[in-house]
Amino acid sequence: MIKTDASMPQGEDLLDAVGTAFARLRRRTMQAPVDPPLGPKDLKRNLVLNIVDEATEVDTEMTVGGLADHLLVDPSVASRMVSDCISHGYLIRAASQQDGRRTVLHLTEEGSALLRRFRHQQRQAFEYITRGWPEAERLEFARLLLKYTDSTAQLPAPGTANRPPVPPVA
Repeated sequence: MIKTDASMPQGEDLLDAVGTAFARLRRRTMQAPVDPPLGPKDLKRNLVLNIVDEATEVDTEMTVGGLADHLLVDPSVASRMVSDCISHGYLIRAASQQDGRRTVLHLTEEGSALLRRFRHQQRQAFEYITRGWPEAERLEFARLLLKYTDSTAQLPAPGTANRPPVPPVA
């Protein structure tokens, strides 16, 4: 159901609705028609490849344990996800340049190409879902979504105990 401005929650109700919206966002976005169509393992591969790519962008190393922390999953689950990506040629394991006892993950050329494909599909989905919106609203939503995402950089690193205090609920 698409909410009209008249049926859109306001004030505190609007903020309360955000949690439900987040829960629906990824699931429903995966339903948008994209070319090529998404496969059943694409969501997991996209998550893994994005995390490894983000680590590379900030010049840090990503291990299977670090990936598990980022995904909030058991290390055995992360290991299976990594094994899938390695067996399909999207990731490789390499010795850490910082600690030779550790094994780190790197994107292959095929992994980088798949990540570009995923990002293109995500743009297709965004454009499809917002196709009826005025252009100014589409761009404003994109800008605010990026601003929100950038703000998540202030959150504590996955796997650390440094949790900020939770603001009280009014």
